[in-house]
Amino acid sequence: MNIKISWKNVWRNKLRSLIIILAIAVGLFGGIFTNAFFVGMLDQRINAVISNETANIQIHHPSFLLDESINNGIENGIAVIDKIKAVEGIKGISPRINETGMASTAEANTGVMINGIDPKMEKEVTKIHQKLYEGEYLKASFQIPILIGKKLSEKLNADIGDKVILSMADGEGEVVYAAFKVWGIYNTNNDMFDGIHVFVLKDELQKLLKTPQNYVSEIAISMDDDQFTLKAKDEMISLLQTEVDQKEIIVQDWKEIDPSLNMMIQSMDTFAWFFIIIILIALAFGIINTMIMVVMERTRELGMLMAIGMNKKRVFSMILWETIFLSSVGAITGLFFSALVIGYFGRVGLDLSLFGKGMNSLGFDTIIYTKSSIEFYLSVAFLVFITAIIASIFPARQALKLQPAEAVRD
Repeated sequence: MNIKISWKNVWRNKLRSLIIILAIAVGLFGGIFTNAFFVGMLDQRINAVISNETANIQIHHPSFLLDESINNGIENGIAVIDKIKAVEGIKGISPRINETGMASTAEANTGVMINGIDPKMEKEVTKIHQKLYEGEYLKASFQIPILIGKKLSEKLNADIGDKVILSMADGEGEVVYAAFKVWGIYNTNNDMFDGIHVFVLKDELQKLLKTPQNYVSEIAISMDDDQFTLKAKDEMISLLQTEVDQKEIIVQDWKEIDPSLNMMIQSMDTFAWFFIIIILIALAFGIINTMIMVVMERTRELGMLMAIGMNKKRVFSMILWETIFLSSVGAITGLFFSALVIGYFGRVGLDLSLFGKGMNSLGFDTIIYTKSSIEFYLSVAFLVFITAIIASIFPARQALKLQPAEAVRD
């Protein structure tokens, strides 16, 4: 009976109830959509890092992490690959030779990271071959081919067919030069990556730097699913325990390779809940204000109810249920529209091309696909319920302080 009365009381002043319901719905929509936007943006960044840059796991000589020179590679990289390739969940393994150097054209020059790759094996690890802006991906049959990023092509003013001179130091410290022909220009929408990474054939770079046949600077491993990454990394460390103990190699997952991205993930979770809690606190004050107005308007009515025998427990319960109904209707409305809008932009994407240069300079795509989880919706719904209970306490206490005789005379 008390619940039915409370539900009817909510709609006695429809305009006021609709305003507070709308405020709750809009506030929740803002918080949930903002969270979905940043989750989607970060999720895309993680996928881009794994699929275009680091892969899921990398193996290096520990010294390579401090100095990415040709002298700090893995001497017997092919034997390391033979040991780990049976690990479950591996999609592809790509041995690479990396060296810092200088790229020059007739018009400009800049520092670059030179990546010597086996095109066929690299296709199993990264998606650079799917990011071509112009030209073709590397093939073993091409003569002195080089693949450069769109940002770098703009810096060097180099197009398809142009020559780019790469200069670098070999293992003996001698500077070596070679001319490469631009066969392809890629665009990952990450200006920082596209501006410094060039790809050439591993065999040609190996001859230029005079490295042993089995030498590699880096072994990149992609997984069928990122959920297998940590388990696979542990298995690889176990298989390579001798080399790890002797500090000849180090095995890292993408979170260890790019700690700034890992820190961004953790910060984003904290920020999302901090933002939601601020919204809920603001909503709580709105609900308290509304319910105090309700109590003040119904002072005479509440006094009469208490005078004819309604006890304080039922008065408290009535105010509590009214607050819960107001909050619940607002929360359901906000969650429903949030799910609709997030689902829509999760399919078609939110086009931020207007801010393309800024987004690409930070490594983010210009089209963001919003993303949220059912756990997040349920958590927000639970917090709204708790907020409603807390917000009802103050107006309910105000109602309990009424003296029936005085209240009836008001």
